[in-house]
Amino acid sequence: MTEVQKIIMAVAGVFIMGFVLVGLSKQDQPIEQVEAAAKIRNNVAMQTMASDKCPPKIKQETGEQVFFPSEVLSDKETYVTLKWVGENGDKGGFKHASCTLHGTLGGISELIIDDKVIINKKI
Repeated sequence: MTEVQKIIMAVAGVFIMGFVLVGLSKQDQPIEQVEAAAKIRNNVAMQTMASDKCPPKIKQETGEQVFFPSEVLSDKETYVTLKWVGENGDKGGFKHASCTLHGTLGGISELIIDDKVIINKKI
């Protein structure tokens, strides 16, 4: 065998071993690890949905654009509550707003702006 053939065989062997290792590592995940990953994906999905749906609704109601919530409350399984502190409370905006999204509803379940309930859906 020439040196080039030896190098080609070594590179091919490394690729084959890599594929085998990746294939084996994906099969042996414990149930707890799979459940934990599913909970994390669910929590991220709820927070993403809340971040997409709440700011436009607050802007529609108050005319003030919100970006980053000042507080996030969640049980990490069923609901996410985002809270904002407004900057223009004296000039027609709002002082504080709270928006809750329940995963079972798939949308905003409660929106409160300056102690005024805008949306209140029962679960």
